[in-house]
Amino acid sequence: MEAAKRFARGGYDVIIDGIVGPWFLDPWIKVLQDNYEVHYIILRATKEETMNRAINRSKLDDNINIELVEKMWGQFNNLGIYESNIIDTTDQSTEQSVSTIKAVIEKKSSLLTI
Repeated sequence: MEAAKRFARGGYDVIIDGIVGPWFLDPWIKVLQDNYEVHYIILRATKEETMNRAINRSKLDDNINIELVEKMWGQFNNLGIYESNIIDTTDQSTEQSVSTIKAVIEKKSSLLTI
């Protein structure tokens, strides 16, 4: 977190990529209190597409991938107040997703607030 803040203070745009559900937002809320701009964007495809993508990963075997994705899908399927922060990547290429993310950041439509 501190490294990200240093880069931001240095004028860099900082993107943190990971699995960050609403239950992990407390550190980011603290960053807001330090007057940083924090966008919370969730990339989510349909369950079917998510499962297809997971099965094609080679890091874990199929059964473990399926089990993990089933669990994460359930956790990210209904995000309440954060549903508007979702970008549906089902039919998007990587390039299209990047363009959509950039547009959301420019519009400031997924900013976290205190």
